[in-house]
Amino acid sequence: MIYLDHAATSPMPPAVRSAYLAALEVVGNPSSIHSAGQRARALVDDARARIAATLGVDPIEVTFTGGGTEAVNLAIKGLWWMRNQGAAPAGTPAAGSAAGSAGSAPLPRPRILVPRAEHHAALDAVEWLAAHEGAELRWLEVDALGALRLDDLADALGDGSEVALLSMLAANNEVGTLQPVAEAAALAAAVGVPVHVDAIAAYGQVPLSPLPHGVSAVSVSAHKVGGPVGVGALVLRRGAEVVPLLHGGSQQRGRSGTMDAAGTEAFAVAAELAHAELAERAGHKRMLRARLAEGIRSRVPQAVLRGAAGAAAVATDPARGAVLDALALPGTLHLTVPDAEGDSLLMLLDAAGIAVSTGSACQAGVPEPSHVLLAMGLTEAEARGALRITLGPSTTEGDVDALLDALPAAVERAQAAGLAARTPRLGR
Repeated sequence: MIYLDHAATSPMPPAVRSAYLAALEVVGNPSSIHSAGQRARALVDDARARIAATLGVDPIEVTFTGGGTEAVNLAIKGLWWMRNQGAAPAGTPAAGSAAGSAGSAPLPRPRILVPRAEHHAALDAVEWLAAHEGAELRWLEVDALGALRLDDLADALGDGSEVALLSMLAANNEVGTLQPVAEAAALAAAVGVPVHVDAIAAYGQVPLSPLPHGVSAVSVSAHKVGGPVGVGALVLRRGAEVVPLLHGGSQQRGRSGTMDAAGTEAFAVAAELAHAELAERAGHKRMLRARLAEGIRSRVPQAVLRGAAGAAAVATDPARGAVLDALALPGTLHLTVPDAEGDSLLMLLDAAGIAVSTGSACQAGVPEPSHVLLAMGLTEAEARGALRITLGPSTTEGDVDALLDALPAAVERAQAAGLAARTPRLGR
C-alpha cells in the first residue's frame, strides 16, 4: 500500500516505536507517591518539558489530553465557561435567548467567533454550546483559498465586550492553507478577546514557535506527527484559565484523569524528531508536492487544484507563486474533479493500492459535500469531487509517480459513474 494520507494519521517512526515500547515497561500511576509512581511521573514531566520546548512555552502551560479532539473541546468549552461564570448554569437557557426564562442570568460574553471552514472538532463544540448553554455563534468568512478574512474578523470583534473567544485553525486541515494567526490574534488582543488555535494540522509541519501575542490556547495531537493515537496536548498560556470538562482528581491544570506516561513519552520523541527535521521534511514534501501538481495538471487537466498550494501551482508570476507556496502546508495538495464523486475516486485508488482521502478523516463516509469547500465558494457539485493527498517524510518520488499513473483511469471511471443521487431511497 502506498500511503498518501499523512494528514489523517502519520506512521510511527522506528525511534518513536522503540521509545513507546520501552516506556510501557515503566509500571506505575504518575499520581502515586511511591517510587514506581514517581518513575512514571518523571516520564510525564520530561515529556511535558520537551513538547513545551517545541512550542516555545513553559512546561506548566502544557496539559496532556486524550487526543486532539479533547484538547479542542477543553479549550473552547473551558474558555467559554470561564468567561461566562456566574451566568446561567449549564442546561439553563440564557436570559434574552429564544428559550430564555425568567430568573436566568444573562450571559456577559455569549459570543464565539469561528470561521466557517474549521475542523468539526471545533464546529461541533461551538454548536453544542449554542444548543445547550446559550452561546451565540458568529460565523466568520474565508476567502477562495480557505484563509480567514481579517476584515470580517475585525467587524465581528467590535469592542470585544460580548465576545468570549475566537477559535481558529493554524492551517486548514483539508486544503492546507495557513491561517493569519498572528494578525487575527493581534486584532483580538486589542479588544481583550482570548484566542484558541487548533494547530493539530500544522504542528510538526511548519514552525509555530514563538506563539503570537494574544494566543491563549493551542491544541496539538500526537498521531499527526508519528506519535500514538489517543494522546494530545493543550497549551494554556499563563493567565488563561478554563473550566474543566472532566472532574475526578485534578491531576493536571484544567484536567482530571490519569496521565498516559508511555503515550506522552512517545509523543515527545515524535515531536522532537519532527521539529529537528522540520526544514528538511518541509523541503522534501514541497518538492514532491510540486512534482505531483505538475503531473496532475498534465495527466488530469480537468482537475482543479485548490487552496494556497493549488493556487501556487498554477500561478504564472513566479514571485506570486512563491508567496502562495509559503501560505500552504508543505505536504498537502487538494483537488476537485468535475462530475465525479470524491468517494468514488478514493475507492478506485484504494483498489489500486493507494491510500488518499476526500478531506478530514473525522468526516470520512459522510455523504455530504465538504463544508470547507462550500465556505470557499464552491458549489455543492464542485465540492463533491474532492480529493486530498497528503505527503509525509517517508513519501518517495516513486509513490507520487504511482499515484499519477493510477489517477487518470480512476478519474475516467469516476466521471463515467457520475454524481450519485443525494435523495435517500431507503424506506421510500
